[in-house]
Amino acid sequence: MKAAVIHEHGDLDVLRVEDFETPKPGPGEVVVKVLHAGLNHLDIWVRKGRPGAPLEATHVVGSDAVGVVAAMGEGVDSPEIGEQVVVNPALSCGHCEFCRRGQQSECVTFGLIGLSRPGTFAERVAVPARNCYPMPPHLSDEEAGVLSLAYVTAWRMLMTRAQLRPGETVLIHGIGGGVALAALQFATMAGAEVFVTSSSNDKLARATSLGADHTLNYNERDVPKWIESETSGRGVDVAIDAVGAATWPLDIACVRKGGRIVLCGITTGAKAQTNLQAVYWNQLTLMGSTMGSDEDFRQMLRAVTVNKLKPVVDKVFPLEKARDAMERMETEGQFGKIALKVSD
Repeated sequence: MKAAVIHEHGDLDVLRVEDFETPKPGPGEVVVKVLHAGLNHLDIWVRKGRPGAPLEATHVVGSDAVGVVAAMGEGVDSPEIGEQVVVNPALSCGHCEFCRRGQQSECVTFGLIGLSRPGTFAERVAVPARNCYPMPPHLSDEEAGVLSLAYVTAWRMLMTRAQLRPGETVLIHGIGGGVALAALQFATMAGAEVFVTSSSNDKLARATSLGADHTLNYNERDVPKWIESETSGRGVDVAIDAVGAATWPLDIACVRKGGRIVLCGITTGAKAQTNLQAVYWNQLTLMGSTMGSDEDFRQMLRAVTVNKLKPVVDKVFPLEKARDAMERMETEGQFGKIALKVSD
């Protein structure tokens, strides 16, 4: 089969599409014929790797996928061969205290398809059967293929961690990325008032069409002063941050007393100064969030299905152009998710 693989960590040139051994399902697993797969910033980190940590074997990249079950391993009775499924990329042990409580994303062995095992940028991928969910019927293959990682991450940030309530105010930085757009859609669905920022006026206009109530080009005006003006000095209830170092001080300056900040990403760096006086004086709650539990994923899929939400797809590339797709993601020019068409 064809797959997008890396033999070593590095820049874009290490990502190649070539022949790779077709997987066979182990006990409790199924093999999925991948139709579409979605790109995430995680794929960049996987490709670049950690300094001094070489790959032990050729690795298939990718975490998101929609496809058709093509083979079943021992002990699997669901899903059935021929069933179209969305793959939940989160992996956990299934029996520790966190897994027993339905909090798999806090499991000490928590991992991801495409990180700790071969990924989805391939014509076939072997995954645990319990990681396959029925595809929401209103979605196209390309929409379903980009759903999993960004949407469960945004759902957990807003609904599980921040406990968002109708009528609250939410700040989302850098609108245009997958998590940010998913957070906008979920916050709007929940009845929140949403503030979004970007350096692109075109992206801000498109965000308005998706339900954003207030928009700001952060190159034209100071973000905390804008929030102060728009909220009559109160600040927002929740700040959703997938950016990291560049926006962390803004989060602390923009949330109200007793406000909540939820962080899931560090695309601009992992180290940031924190105004500790503001944290304790304003009684802020600072939360980290990674992916989601099985229950988060089920709830997310139900919300998407019932409300007929559709991921915003920026562009679709054939599998053979996986390098070009990743290059587009790294330039930060996209609005929405980038997809790979893997099979018909």
